[in-house]
Amino acid sequence: MEIPDYLGKSTKSDVVRQVINEGIYILDALGIPITGLTQRLLERMALSFLAVANVKNSGDWSKVKGYDGKQQLRALKTREIIEYINTNFQENISPGSYDDIRRKDLRLLVVAGIVIKSAGNPNSARNDPTRAYALSSEYATLIQNFGVANWKQEVDTFIGDRVTLSEDLAQRRKLQTVPVHLPNERVLNFSPGKHNQLQKAIIEDFLPRFGYQAQVLYVGDTADKFLFVDQAKLNELRFFQIGHGELPDVLAYSLMKNWLFLIEAVHSSGPISPLRLIELKRLTSECTAEIVFVTAFSDRKSFRKFVSEIAWETEVWIASEPDHLIHFNGDKFLGPYQG
Repeated sequence: MEIPDYLGKSTKSDVVRQVINEGIYILDALGIPITGLTQRLLERMALSFLAVANVKNSGDWSKVKGYDGKQQLRALKTREIIEYINTNFQENISPGSYDDIRRKDLRLLVVAGIVIKSAGNPNSARNDPTRAYALSSEYATLIQNFGVANWKQEVDTFIGDRVTLSEDLAQRRKLQTVPVHLPNERVLNFSPGKHNQLQKAIIEDFLPRFGYQAQVLYVGDTADKFLFVDQAKLNELRFFQIGHGELPDVLAYSLMKNWLFLIEAVHSSGPISPLRLIELKRLTSECTAEIVFVTAFSDRKSFRKFVSEIAWETEVWIASEPDHLIHFNGDKFLGPYQG
C-alpha cells in the first residue's frame, strides 16, 4: 500500500511523518474531504485523529479502540489531546488552543461520525472543557485492519451504502452553485458569492453586448481558481503563463476584432489602477492580439469607491446598467454624440 506524502517540507522524524501520512490517508479513504485544506490544517486534523485513536506509530493501528455509546474504551478531553500530540509528535501546541481542537481540528471527523463527541456525557455543553472525544466503534473496527492486503476493498464495502462527508458536501456545493453560460453554450457552475455573481454578469451580459462574439478563454472561481481555461488558444495568442499570480478574473477573445479582453471583477478590491495597467501591459507584451482592459463593478456605489484608482486607457462596465460603458480613454472618443 503506497501512502502519499501529504506534509511536503517538514522537520519531523520519518517515523512521525509516516504515521501522520497514514492518518491522512485513512481519513481520505473514509470520505473526509481533504482537498482544499491547508497543509497545516490537514496535519492538525490527522494529529487529533491519532490522539483520539491512541496511535503513536505505524504499529498501533491494530490496537485502536472505539466507543459505541455504551462502553467507553477510550476518550480524551481537548486539553488531553493537545498533551498527547505534543508528547508524541514533536509539536508544541499551546494548552490554550483547546478550542481549536473542537472547532477546527476535529470538526470534520465529528460531522462524519468517525469521532464521537461528548463520549459518556451526551448532555455536556458545547464549550464544556470536560467534554471527551472517542473513536466510533464501527470505524475503529475498520481502522484496526489498516495495512492488510484487502483493506481498501473493506473500506469500499463499508462506505458503499453510506453517503460520505465528501459526497455530502459536494452535493451541497452543487445545489448552491450559480450556473454560468459561456458564449459557446457551455455551462459552468460557480460557487455562490457577490464576486462570482459579477463574473456571471460579465460573461452573460457584458460580452454579448460589447465583446464582438468573444469567447471566454479563462475564468476563475473563488473555490476553483482555474474553473475554465482554454490553454491551447492562450498559447496560440502567446499569452503569458496561465499560472501567473497576476492573472485577471476573466479573459475573452474576439476573433472578429482580434481583441483580447482582460477583465477585473471588482467587489472589494482590485480595479485596473495605473500600476496594475503597467503590470498587465508588460505581461502581455508578446501577445498577438490587441488588449482591451476592463474593470467591472456590480453597481454605481461600488464604482464610486474606486473611481479615483482607475487607470486611463481602460474601460469601466457597471452590471446594474449593462448597456453602457465608461471610457477612461482621454480624447479617443471626443466628439458629438450622434444618437
